[in-house]
Amino acid sequence: MGNRVRFGGWFVVEDSAPETVFVPEDFTEEQRMIAQAAEDFLEGEILPHDEQIESLDYGLTVRLLQKAGELGLLGGDVPEAYGGLGLEKTTTTLLSETLSRASSFALSVGAHTGIGTLPIVFFGSPEQKKRHLPDLAAGRRLAAYCLTEPASGSDALSARTTARLSDDGEHYVLNGSKLYITNAGFADLFIVYAKVDGDKFTAFIVEKGTPGFTVGPEEKKMGIKGSSTCPLYFEDAPVPVCNVLGEIGKGHRIAFNILNIGRFKLGAGCLGAAKETIALAAKFANTREQFGRKISSFPLIGAKLADMNIRTYVLESMVYRTAGLIDSLLAEEKIGEEAPDSGEKAASAIGEYALECSIVKVFASETLDFVADEGVQIHGGAGYIREYKVERIYRDARINRIFEGTNEINRLIIPGTLLKKAFKGELPLLDKAGALQAELLQPMPLPAFEAPLELESYRLAQAKKVFLAIGGLAVQKLGARLEEEQEIVGLLADTMILIYAMESALLRTRKLGGAAASLAAAMTEVFLQEGMERIESLAKTAAAALEQGDGLQMQLSVLKKLLRAPYADTITKKRAVAARVIQAERYIV
Repeated sequence: MGNRVRFGGWFVVEDSAPETVFVPEDFTEEQRMIAQAAEDFLEGEILPHDEQIESLDYGLTVRLLQKAGELGLLGGDVPEAYGGLGLEKTTTTLLSETLSRASSFALSVGAHTGIGTLPIVFFGSPEQKKRHLPDLAAGRRLAAYCLTEPASGSDALSARTTARLSDDGEHYVLNGSKLYITNAGFADLFIVYAKVDGDKFTAFIVEKGTPGFTVGPEEKKMGIKGSSTCPLYFEDAPVPVCNVLGEIGKGHRIAFNILNIGRFKLGAGCLGAAKETIALAAKFANTREQFGRKISSFPLIGAKLADMNIRTYVLESMVYRTAGLIDSLLAEEKIGEEAPDSGEKAASAIGEYALECSIVKVFASETLDFVADEGVQIHGGAGYIREYKVERIYRDARINRIFEGTNEINRLIIPGTLLKKAFKGELPLLDKAGALQAELLQPMPLPAFEAPLELESYRLAQAKKVFLAIGGLAVQKLGARLEEEQEIVGLLADTMILIYAMESALLRTRKLGGAAASLAAAMTEVFLQEGMERIESLAKTAAAALEQGDGLQMQLSVLKKLLRAPYADTITKKRAVAARVIQAERYIV
């Protein structure tokens, strides 16, 4: 993938070529076969036991996880040297998306293969990897990730669980508790964070059966009822010194890097659930009759299905673009499994796209919320009845805006990370903002917009300029105080999220090209026009908070100049999308 922009955040200041992005249409036959194996397992082993899993049958869940391990479905991210498959991130992302229809079981899988196993993959010593990874990849042992505490959620570094070295120097003695731990009821191995001597934030591998370590009762949850969620308690629990993961006092590096991949993987799960919801809603709309007609024939129902499909297309484009970026950087770094620090280098490479991982997490979780809500609405009263799966999807979806760092925290991370990169000289954000000021003094005639998607390319370019204009004004007015003005930071984050979403969809559609892209083009055109409307609103809100009087009027004039563009008929385009979804009774490109 030549000419690729390397570092995260560059999409704000530079354009990418369609051939540099990975899109779902690029999947190889091997990748599709792996996904089909997961689909066969889902259809044959998971869905027939769906009701039993949802009733929280530990024994069944563990047996099915073990069977998934035997089939290789748990070892995608584990290097081959340690019993895994060592798959590319695009492939493991496809696996996560495919298994998402397993609902709570998919969460059990994700917690085990992702945040449970990856800390050892990335930061384990050679001895720790040899000891634990083969069993984790095969499903012989199951993992849980333990970060949240009663008094520390998003502020993970304020954890109160402590660890002190024993007098004989052979163990660290843990005291404290953890909260809302997925897989806790049946896990064999726990990644636990504690503060050595009360201040050195450190990760430990804690094994089931450790004296003084107990698992509390199951939480009674709104959704994801078939997954295990319990508190943990440590009372003078001795953990061998050899079970320290990484370095003493460097646990934050593990926690934050694992959150990056967790956020990204969550996006893949949301994508799969959104696709399933579209299929359920379209099939129901083609069955349910009112006023002597199938409700799918009513334009307002069609508009809902179109919006659901359009947002899911955009999300799919973002998820696989990000997976491709990560794979490209891992390949470029030539990180070999045999190197002692290969895992940590891989985690660092993924961390280059921490900003994009946060963007995917926010957009994915909010897209699924929208799609699930509209899915329930299309079902009408039936959507409120547990007999229909859309009811469960609606309940299950809500946790995603809280998981892996709340969406509010991720919105603070997105512009904050970008500015840190700019101030460190890793991307020319400030130079681009300065160049824009000179450009604004010149005439900006509108192009002719004759070629396909030329208008959409123009909209995207202008969106980036709007971000530079408002972002530059915020830095100029607030300086170091910007991070305290969270409403402004949130507006900048939402603008960046939309820019990444718009660009991902546009690049994919341009890469598809020709007749194959006709429906994709309609969806892209709708999303970019509506996205620009949202960006205009965000920019005006920010400008009004940063300027007053003549200064505000000048900023509004700048925005008007940047946002000029012809307006298209989105209703007709959405009707075309709806017709295809209704006919296919599924998500469609």
